[in-house]
Amino acid sequence: MSGEEKMKSSETRITKAVFPNTTNHYATLFGGTALQWMDEAAFITATRFSRQKMVTVCSDRIDFKHPIPAGTFVELVGQVVKVGNTSLQVRVDVYLERMYDDFREKAIEGVFTFVAVDDAMQPVAVRK
Repeated sequence: MSGEEKMKSSETRITKAVFPNTTNHYATLFGGTALQWMDEAAFITATRFSRQKMVTVCSDRIDFKHPIPAGTFVELVGQVVKVGNTSLQVRVDVYLERMYDDFREKAIEGVFTFVAVDDAMQPVAVRK
């Protein structure tokens, strides 16, 4: 499988419902909860691409474009966008969807960097 095909096949989509226990006093999704969900989607994407142990080393440029209210769905889409020697980058886009109409918009986007590690937690080459 080519690197391009591998990137495409490792794309990850996760859908979650935004319930009151995940919101703040403004009745919108906690930023920390959104980051946790994004890191999880990015980790799954990185692992599906490499089939190796991966650890998060960095989150870059997380842009919160729109608040996500309680009572909506979010879809997290993770895609590998860059592969280095021992690391790779995953972009995660978070889409807000209203439950009862066709409204959908990108609410958050960010990039996460992962490093492949061995059993001793030392960096190893990413399997491309």
